[in-house]
Amino acid sequence: MAEELQHSQRSHFNGLTKPAASRKLVIKNFKDRPKLTDSYTEDTWMKLRDAVSAIQNSTSIKYNLEELYQAVENLCSYKVSPLLYKQLRQVCEDHVQAQILHHTESLDNLSFLKKMNRCWQDHCRQTIMIRSIFLFLDRTYVLQNSLLPSIWDTGLELFRTHIISDGAVQSRTVEGILEQIERERNGETVERSLLRSLLGMLSDLCVYKDSFEQRFLMETNRLYAAEGQRFMQDRDVPEYLHHVAQRLEEENDRVISYLDQSTQVSQLSEGLLVSQSFGAEIVSSPERDKEMVQELLDFKDKMDHVMQRCFQRNDSFINAMKEAFESFINKRPNKPAELIAKYVDSKLRAGNKEATEEELERILDKIMIIFRFIHGKDVFEAFYKKDLAKRLLVGKSASVDAEKSMLSKLKHECGAAFTSKLEGMFKDMELSKDIMIQFKQYMQNQSDPSNIELTVNILTMGYWPSYTPMDVHLPTEMVKLQEVFKLFYLGKHSGRKLQWQPTLGHAVLKTEFKEVNTHFNRSVTCVLCVSEDDELKRTLQSLACGKARVLNKTPRGKDVEDGDSFQFNSDFRHKLFRIKINQIQMKETVSV
Repeated sequence: MAEELQHSQRSHFNGLTKPAASRKLVIKNFKDRPKLTDSYTEDTWMKLRDAVSAIQNSTSIKYNLEELYQAVENLCSYKVSPLLYKQLRQVCEDHVQAQILHHTESLDNLSFLKKMNRCWQDHCRQTIMIRSIFLFLDRTYVLQNSLLPSIWDTGLELFRTHIISDGAVQSRTVEGILEQIERERNGETVERSLLRSLLGMLSDLCVYKDSFEQRFLMETNRLYAAEGQRFMQDRDVPEYLHHVAQRLEEENDRVISYLDQSTQVSQLSEGLLVSQSFGAEIVSSPERDKEMVQELLDFKDKMDHVMQRCFQRNDSFINAMKEAFESFINKRPNKPAELIAKYVDSKLRAGNKEATEEELERILDKIMIIFRFIHGKDVFEAFYKKDLAKRLLVGKSASVDAEKSMLSKLKHECGAAFTSKLEGMFKDMELSKDIMIQFKQYMQNQSDPSNIELTVNILTMGYWPSYTPMDVHLPTEMVKLQEVFKLFYLGKHSGRKLQWQPTLGHAVLKTEFKEVNTHFNRSVTCVLCVSEDDELKRTLQSLACGKARVLNKTPRGKDVEDGDSFQFNSDFRHKLFRIKINQIQMKETVSV
């Protein structure tokens, strides 16, 4: 028994018995694709057409959507795609053409808009469902042919061609939308969702700009131009600015709610056009010259608020506003430049009497913004230089720091060449102080010191405004003191030439009862009563016709005429110890 088992094991290990070998199953393709039956293509198309018709008529579809999708894939696999695409387009076109008949009914504008919106919404919904069935066709045959529009684009094209491009339909649609917007502008409540849908339709159909936006902006311009003129006549500046800001906010809300975003820039332009007309009204009215600069500053503040609140300080909008300001502020050449210079003069004279240093600095910053818009910067420079000269020579500048801050702003804006002469004027005043300290020390060492306290400002002719020389017959003591100073100065600065400008000076006259601080020529008049006719008249006018009447004029009146006589006013009384008599200013302006 053991021998048999051992023999059996040897036989197995010797390979006499083998396990079954593994086998492969190979399936080959058919040599030829199975042919469709003669009726398959037509029967399948009829099935698909019925489904499309059911979708278009909002009835139930007899077939399962997966079955329909598979049918489309089968047809495409058998190279029927061109025919299938053509047949689908024709069915859709026939349906859209039939819809135009429903839009010829006699309806009021709002009902017409609602019907148009339903038609559009139905068309979009139907196109989406049809595309889902024919998706295989859309992603294969159509995608591979760049000249063919997709099924969705085909739907838009058909609606645009056969419905919205119809003259009567488009006209009624646009007129109806504009009517609803006008109602809302007049305070009525409208269906914004309806307007949003219809304007979205025009945008999707690529007819928004040509069919609607041009008309809309034209109507907007007409409305606000008329409204702006009416408000400018009936309301004051703050109220008008508030109204402009409110209107711009309303229009911005309209853009956000239902207008196409592309309208925002154009809408802003229309809003700025209204603002520009108001700005031009400020600049162009001579009767408003006294308030022009302040009104421009207030107007700019209001427009900045609108930019921040409505347009988030978008760069395009800010640039558009700058262009609008630059346009209207230069409609009256030179005058704004002159008035801005005089406005700065008034602020620098007042100083902290009207505002703190921080407030004055903010005012100067705002003025510089307006200054950037003016073209006549040379006119500004001429008036600013004359006013600065008066402030420096008469000591009317309220703050040296404010003066230098303004000078720094002008230098930063216009360059060093623009302010070089202005800076030279400040240097002259500083050097003059040093010279007068030396002169006073010099006078103390003189054997015969004068009882007149003389202060001289040495001005470099190239820096300061040009002044017409005037021959003034000075009292002997004044002439003597001038010669002393001349000897002192030329002794230190040989080769230089001094030319006296008495019209720029002022003097303090001491009487038995008061001190009178007056213009230098008036002091000479009081001593000599001699001067050139025009200057004499202005001087006598300030002494006899101003608030402090140290002279009596016969006959009485505000103007000085040939033949008038003057006597010292012995009855003159004043509550102040030192009395300032202002000079009658010559008219300084530019022709416009």
